[in-house]
Amino acid sequence: MPLKKSWVTSANSADHPFPLNNLPYGVFSTAGTDPRCGVAIGDMILDLQAAEAAGLVDLGDEPMFEMPFWNEIMEEGPALWTALRNRLIALLQDGAEEQKKVEPCLVPMADAELHMPVIVSEYTDFYAGRHHATNVGTMFRGAENALPPNWLHIPIGYNGRASSVMVSGTDVRRPWGQLKGPNDAAPRWAPCARFDIELEMGALVGTPSEGPITVQEADDNIFGYVLLNDWSARDIQAWEYQPLGPFQAKATATSISPWIVTKAALEPFRCDTPSREVELLDHLKDCGPMLYDIELEVTLRPEGGEGATIARTNYKEMYYSAAQQLAHHTTSGCPMTPGDLLGSGTISGPEKDQRGSLLELSWGGKEPLTLPTGESRSFIEDGDTLTLKGAAKGDGYTIGFGDCTGTVLPALSDPYAR
Repeated sequence: MPLKKSWVTSANSADHPFPLNNLPYGVFSTAGTDPRCGVAIGDMILDLQAAEAAGLVDLGDEPMFEMPFWNEIMEEGPALWTALRNRLIALLQDGAEEQKKVEPCLVPMADAELHMPVIVSEYTDFYAGRHHATNVGTMFRGAENALPPNWLHIPIGYNGRASSVMVSGTDVRRPWGQLKGPNDAAPRWAPCARFDIELEMGALVGTPSEGPITVQEADDNIFGYVLLNDWSARDIQAWEYQPLGPFQAKATATSISPWIVTKAALEPFRCDTPSREVELLDHLKDCGPMLYDIELEVTLRPEGGEGATIARTNYKEMYYSAAQQLAHHTTSGCPMTPGDLLGSGTISGPEKDQRGSLLELSWGGKEPLTLPTGESRSFIEDGDTLTLKGAAKGDGYTIGFGDCTGTVLPALSDPYAR
């Protein structure tokens, strides 16, 4: 599929992340407006509240864009999603008859502040990247026991905190917690010293489910995708995670990119999951290409210094797709709701520079990274800004997500000091 031309000329560059082929959904405000839903097109945002008021977008008997989040659109289902996308393409494509009516509804992106695009109902994080799971397992259990016995059979996950999901650009405060090193006689109370990121994709559930659903039904229920950074306190996690897994180590923050890229925009980039050395049970078997060819990277910028790319990988490295994760989530009868967020798990590739966390990149701190400033990093230091980027490259166009970024602030003074 080639580039679709738009009368918004900035959208027609091969390298711009928001061409007419993309049309990602977000929430924005300006100095003169409250937060509202918008669509990114080139260097502009189409104000959907204004477009609806002008009669340019009509999705039913009641207004659909009065609220500053996308949940109401999501729960309407695929037929409405398709109708909205088709209408937006008609309004913004080169030669559109209603261009003059649409122009007053455009806002320069440079003048906008971006907000959370959805109300996150629930958040589940998976551990579904084989290279990451193998690396971490090798570090802690040895190569012969790297993968748990269940790993090749089900996508492992845990229920996280929806309340700590935040939009890109929000600062992250270094957490306190109980820490206990292997040679410590007892735990101590201290700020996290091994703070980390995890490069992930997030899938947003659109239509609800009441009982078990198939992989194909799960794929149909997914509204779109965001970049996701699962901030992780590795030293807190090491002490707390047995026997029930991560808890406070993962509750500080989860950052997502501000724009939801729809499945329709990603359709040309579908690809298969890796070959299976263990056959999956029928309810989890692949029913077509369910992953996407999305190039990903992580940059680290120390305070006052220049940023450097520390990892590059691709979403197609995942072992389980978001559709398989969602289908598995429903097997117990667990209801899924509009706005549920599924983290893919850390996305790493087979090479060292393709590892999606500092835990892997520095091999648990034993092989520190050297930055262009000459500084070294095993884990994140105060003042560091971490940025995730993602893009699918088409025929003369790019599908981007907007950066997913966060700066780490120093820990607060001891909140329990008397």
